[in-house]
Amino acid sequence: MGILSALKPAGVWKYFEEICGIPHGSGNEKAVSDYCVAFAKKHGLEVWQDEAWNVVIVKEASAGYEDREPLILQGHLDMVCEKKPDCTIDFTKDGLRLGIEGDYVYAEGTTLGGDDGIAVAYALAILADDSIVHPRLEAVFTTGEEVGMDGATVLDVSMLKSHTVLNLDSEEEGILLVGCAGGCSAKISLPLKKETKSGIQAALLVDGLKGGHSGAEIDKGRANASRVLAAVLADLRADAAYSLVSIDGGQKDNAIPRACRAALLFSDDEMLKKAQAVCRGSLERLQKECRISDPELSIRLQRQEEGEAKVFTEETFSHALALLTVLPNGIICMSPDMEGLVQTSLNLGVVKTEADRLLLRYSIRSSVGAEKEALVEQIRQAVRLEGALMEINGDYPAWEYRKESPLRDDCVRIYKELFGKEPKVEAIHAGLECGILASKIPDLDCVSMGPDMSGIHTTEERLCISSVERMWNYLLELLKR
Repeated sequence: MGILSALKPAGVWKYFEEICGIPHGSGNEKAVSDYCVAFAKKHGLEVWQDEAWNVVIVKEASAGYEDREPLILQGHLDMVCEKKPDCTIDFTKDGLRLGIEGDYVYAEGTTLGGDDGIAVAYALAILADDSIVHPRLEAVFTTGEEVGMDGATVLDVSMLKSHTVLNLDSEEEGILLVGCAGGCSAKISLPLKKETKSGIQAALLVDGLKGGHSGAEIDKGRANASRVLAAVLADLRADAAYSLVSIDGGQKDNAIPRACRAALLFSDDEMLKKAQAVCRGSLERLQKECRISDPELSIRLQRQEEGEAKVFTEETFSHALALLTVLPNGIICMSPDMEGLVQTSLNLGVVKTEADRLLLRYSIRSSVGAEKEALVEQIRQAVRLEGALMEINGDYPAWEYRKESPLRDDCVRIYKELFGKEPKVEAIHAGLECGILASKIPDLDCVSMGPDMSGIHTTEERLCISSVERMWNYLLELLKR
C-alpha cells in the first residue's frame, strides 16, 4: 500500500504516487515518459512518443459523445529539483519520500513536483476509468517545461484533432487562467582570469530566504540571495581588502535563489575580523530592508583554512561585481491593462563559478513581445561592456487573451453551478505552454486550471488534498457537460 493510498480520488493519488517514485527532473524525463507509454499500451490506447520524450495519448469519445468537440488535457512531465542541504536524495535515480500533514501532501526535504505531476495524474486517472463520460481526449504530456518549454517547442501536433485545451498547470483553485507571459533564458558567461595568492580563506554565506517561483512570486518582493551576497561583496570592498575565489548560488533560472555562497581570501586574520564586522553591519541593514519579505535572512562570514588559492584578478572581479549588481533584477514594469499583473521582469536564478568562466543565468518574462526584446538588448549591451558573452535560449511566446472563448464561458458557468460562486478569470506573469500550443494549433481555445499548491519550486512545496478532490469533480463535470 502506498503512502497516499487512503486519499481520494484514489486513482489520481495512485498515479501521482507512482510518478513521484520515478526520477523526473528536467532533462531526465525518459523514465516517466516510458511509464506513460506503458500505461497507454496497457489500456489499449493510441500513443505517440517523440525523441524529446513528449507523449500524446488518445482515447476516443464515450458512446453518445462522438459529435462533441475533442479536448486536449495538457501538462508537463518534468519537475524542478530542489532539496535541503542535509537531504541525501539523488534526483537522477531516487524517488521522492512522500508525507501527509493535515490536508497537504509534501516530500521530505525536497520539492514535491505537484507542478506538474498532478496534471499527469489527473489525465491518467481519467484515461484509465471507462465509467467516465467524455469527448475524444488527447492527453499531451510535454518535457523540459521548467527549463524553457523545450518539449512543447518541438512537439508535433499533427495527430491532434482538437482546438480546445484544458491546461492543468495552475496552482490556485478557483482561478481560471486565460493568458500568460512569454519568456526566454539568458546565459551570461564572463571569462575568468585568475592568479595565485596566499592568505586566510573564509566562506561567506547568505541563506534563510524564502525563494520561490520567478514568475508567480516575483511580485512578492522577496530577496534574491545572489543579489544580496553581491551587495555584501560591494560593502566589503569599500572597507576591507580581499580577493574572490568563487561565488555560487541558485540551481534554476526560474527559481528565486534562497541561498548563495562565496569563498574569499584575506591577507590575515585582522583583515578577516574587519570584514566580519562589515558583514554584521550589512546584515543589520539588510534585515531591516527584508523584514517583511524575508525575516529569516542570515549572513555569515566564517574562517576556513589558511593557504594558497586561485583568485579572480582584480579586473575580473570588477567585471563580475558589476554584472551582479548593475544588471536589472525583479519587476521592470506592471501591466497598464490588468491591475496587479506584472508585465515584464527578470530573475537572476543561477550564479556559478566554473573552471574558466563565471556563469549567470536569468529568466526573462514579458506579456509584451517588444518589451521582452528591448530588455534582452539592454542586458546584451551591458554585458558586452563588461567583456562577457550572452546566449539566449528557450524563447517562447506569450499566450494572448481571447475576447471570445466558449471554453472559458463553459468553465465559468459550470464552476458557478458546482461551487455556488464565480471563479476568478486572470492572466499570470509565469510562463505556460499554452502560448506555444496556440502558435501551433490555429484558433486555439485554452483555459488553465489546477488545485491549490504552495511553495512550488521550493522544498516547502505543498499540494492540497481536499482541493485535488474538488478539482477532480470539476474536471469530470466539464467532461460530461
